[in-house]
Amino acid sequence: MTNIEDIFKVQKQHYNTEKQIEGDTGSYGMVASAIQEATEAGNKMLQEGGNAFDAIIAVQLALAVVEGMNTGIGAGGFIICYDKEKEETKVVNSHSRSPAELEKDHFVDESGEVIPFDVRSTHGTAVGVPGIMKGLSYLHENYGTLPLETLIEPAIELAESEFRVNSLWERTLELFSHRLGEEARKMFMPDGKLLKEGDTIVQSELANTLKIIRDKGFDAVYEGEIAEAIVDAVQSHGGVMTRQDLINYHVKLEEPLWSNYKGYDIAMPAPPSGGGIAVAQQLKILEDLDIAQYDSNSPEKYHLLAQTMQLALADKNTHIGDADFHELPIDGLLHPEYIEERRALISTEDRAQTYVHGDPWKYQEGRDGVSEVDQYVDNEGFETTHFTAVDQWGNVAACTSSIERIYGSGIMVPGYGFLMNNDLTDFEAEPNQVNEPNGHKYPTSSKCPTILFHEGKPFFTLGSPGAQTIVASVAQTIINVIDYNMTLDEAIDAARIYVTRDLGTQWQDKLDDSVLESLEEIGYHFDQSFKEETADTRIGDVQAIMIDHSDDHKLYGAADSPRPGDAEGL
Repeated sequence: MTNIEDIFKVQKQHYNTEKQIEGDTGSYGMVASAIQEATEAGNKMLQEGGNAFDAIIAVQLALAVVEGMNTGIGAGGFIICYDKEKEETKVVNSHSRSPAELEKDHFVDESGEVIPFDVRSTHGTAVGVPGIMKGLSYLHENYGTLPLETLIEPAIELAESEFRVNSLWERTLELFSHRLGEEARKMFMPDGKLLKEGDTIVQSELANTLKIIRDKGFDAVYEGEIAEAIVDAVQSHGGVMTRQDLINYHVKLEEPLWSNYKGYDIAMPAPPSGGGIAVAQQLKILEDLDIAQYDSNSPEKYHLLAQTMQLALADKNTHIGDADFHELPIDGLLHPEYIEERRALISTEDRAQTYVHGDPWKYQEGRDGVSEVDQYVDNEGFETTHFTAVDQWGNVAACTSSIERIYGSGIMVPGYGFLMNNDLTDFEAEPNQVNEPNGHKYPTSSKCPTILFHEGKPFFTLGSPGAQTIVASVAQTIINVIDYNMTLDEAIDAARIYVTRDLGTQWQDKLDDSVLESLEEIGYHFDQSFKEETADTRIGDVQAIMIDHSDDHKLYGAADSPRPGDAEGL
C-alpha cells in the first residue's frame, strides 16, 4: 500500500517536470471530461464563481451537443456528490427507468424466443424514461449557485455555431451508422454521406431545445412540448412510454455504497448500479493478495486481475438488480468470510478457467436464501461518458451518463435534435431472473462514478464509460495509484484488461506481446475480431482528479486518450 504522502509526492514531482504531461494542475478548481469543449464549459463556470456542481451541469449540457452519440437530453446516469460544507456524500440516482406498461416478456417473441439484440435495441420498447435532466435539476436546486441561463449558455453557443467534427464522431459513425433511424440520419448523414473529421455541423434544432430548457427549466423535458415530442417519437417506434411516465419520473437521493481498500474509504453508487459492488468486490478480493509484489506489466498481475474480475462479474450479473423489486445480498457479497471464500478460488499458477456465482445469501443476515437463477447474458452497451469537477471550496462531483449503445436507440426526437436512449436493453430479455424487465423498474447498470477518501477527506475521484468494462477500468486505475504508486496520468494510461466469467477477453494494445503470449499459454484467448469490429484499442475512457490537502493544496487532473478529452485546472 502507498501512503497518501507518497501518492502526492510522485504527482508533484511528475507534474513539475519540463516534459509534456497529459493533464493539468490547478489550485482553485479542476474539470475533466471526454470532450475538450465540454471541459471548457465546466471550467468557465468555475471561473465565474460557480462550484463543482455548477460545473457538472454545464459539462453535461455541453456534452449533449458535442458527444450526442453517447449522452444527452435523452440520457440517464448517476452523479456522486461530496458537499464540503456538510461533509456529506450522496448519490443522485437519475438512471433511466422503465415505463409503467413494460412487461416481463416484452423482449421475447410469441414463441418465447429472445428477440435479436439489434432488433430490440433500436425499437421503441428499448427506450427508458430518461433521468439525467431531472438529475441536473436536483443538482441545480440543492447544490448549485449559478443561474440556469449561465450554466446552459455554453451548450447553446456550441449548438448554434459550426462545431468541427472530431475523430470520435467519425469513428462511431463508421461503425454504428446502421443504428441510426431516419430522423437521425438527417443530422449525422447529411445528403446521405457520413460526417467526417474536419466537417462542421450546426445543430439548430438542439439549440432551440436548449433554449426551451433555459426559459422553462429542466422540467420542460418532462412536461410540455418536449415531453410530447419524446412520447410521440417513442410510440411511433412501437414503444409504450406515456406522458405520465415522464411526469412521474423523480430522482432518488441515495446513500453511496461504501467500501474500503487498504485504509482508503471508497464511495460508489449502490444498486441499481452494479458497478460499485463489482469494484468493491474486486478490491476486497485483491486486498490480501499483495498484487504489488508482481511487476505492473507482468502476466502474474494480469492473471490475478482477470480472475478477480471474473468472480466479481459472476456475482454482479447473478445477484444485482433493482432493490425495490428484489432483495439483494449486498452485505453477503462484501462479508469478510464470503470474500475469503471467493479469494480461495484464485491462484497465480492455475490455468485460466470459467467461474460461476457464489452463494452470498448464507452471509446475509436474516435470510436463509438460495442463490438466484443464473441466466445472465451481457448485453450492456459499448459506451457512455464520464466527467468530474472539483472547486476551490473542496466540493467534488462526478457523473457517468449514457444513452446506452452508441447512438442509443437510434431514435431522434423530430424537431428537437436529440437521441433517445436504449437503456432498457440493460434488462435481461428472459424473464424470471433478478434483472428481468418490469414496469417502473431500473435496469442494472455498471456505471461507477467514484470518490476515494483519506481520513475523511476526498483525495481522488474517477470514473469511466465502457459498459461492463467500467468495473475493470475503475478498479485497475485505483490499484495503479494505491498499489503501484503511479502518477495520475500513468495510472490511467497503463494497459487494462477485461475478462468475463466465461473467459471473454478484451485488452489494450499497450499490453506487451510477451505478456499476451504468457497469458495465452495458460488459457486466455485474445481474439482480434472485436478490435477489428470496433476499432478500439482502449478499454474505457477514465477521467480523474486528485486533491492534495497538504500545504500545497494542488489539484491534478487527467483525461484518457480514446476520446478528444481534456482536464483543465483553474
